[in-house]
Amino acid sequence: MGAGGFRGDASGFSDAFGDVFGDIFGAGGRRGGRSNVYRGADLRYELSLTLEQAVKGDSVTISFPTTAKCSTCEGDGAKPGTSRKTCGTCNGVGQVRAQQGFFSVQQTCPQCRGAGTMVESPCTDCSGRGQIREEKTLSVKVPAGVDQGDRIRLGGEGEAGQNGGPAGDLYVEIRVKRHEIFERDGANLHCEVPISFATAALGGQLKVPTLEGEVNLKVPEGTQSGNVFRLRGKGVKPVRGGSIGDLYCAVDVEVPVKLTSKQEKLLESFQDSLSKGGDKHRPRAQSWADSVKRFLKGMTS
Repeated sequence: MGAGGFRGDASGFSDAFGDVFGDIFGAGGRRGGRSNVYRGADLRYELSLTLEQAVKGDSVTISFPTTAKCSTCEGDGAKPGTSRKTCGTCNGVGQVRAQQGFFSVQQTCPQCRGAGTMVESPCTDCSGRGQIREEKTLSVKVPAGVDQGDRIRLGGEGEAGQNGGPAGDLYVEIRVKRHEIFERDGANLHCEVPISFATAALGGQLKVPTLEGEVNLKVPEGTQSGNVFRLRGKGVKPVRGGSIGDLYCAVDVEVPVKLTSKQEKLLESFQDSLSKGGDKHRPRAQSWADSVKRFLKGMTS
């Protein structure tokens, strides 16, 4: 079962989002011009996915509380074998006129509450409401390439309508969990790869992960910490189409720690040999030192 959360009423979502997938249900709040027939409320559900699920697609089972049509009375509210009666107060219109001074205003019928009919023998399962609360379970097909904030629309899976009105829609909003290796930026993926000091200096081959398995990455000699390598086509294919993105690997040269005395002496000897080579081995350090000298000289002049 997919992790996620039910977020309740989402009425008006159908007017707000251009990034919704699924069937479009074009029903309005009322039907046939009758004021007592209402469309059910829209619902929203937050679906939490792993990066792999979002990139490759998946079928996820979700459960959420909702209002459904009573199956015993088929949403009518009347006990099986009986029927609703026309309201005697409004004669089935659902509204009455009331005089307020010089004005005559139309109001919802207080007797039938706008339904136009009355239940004399209510259904025992729904107490005459025609609706019941239930836990609904659905299988949601997540298309490959969805991203954080995308919404999947499931037409007619929201709350039941009133007095024969259509059901609302369910909007499944995608939330992608934090990944321990990759960060996603649209169609591209980013990761950080630690490499040893020796590999950075001498160059070598590294095995780096992708969503399709390991690949070899060639590290040239003299690689600096922060250098970024691009692996074409190892990113994500967007859900709305377009080319597959790339994977960007930023290398991080790891400084060795907890050295033995022998290793320390070797590094000290190595450092001495670098110093004898002047700025040939450390051009960035020498350039930075020259910049500092010019800066300090400018302050004193």
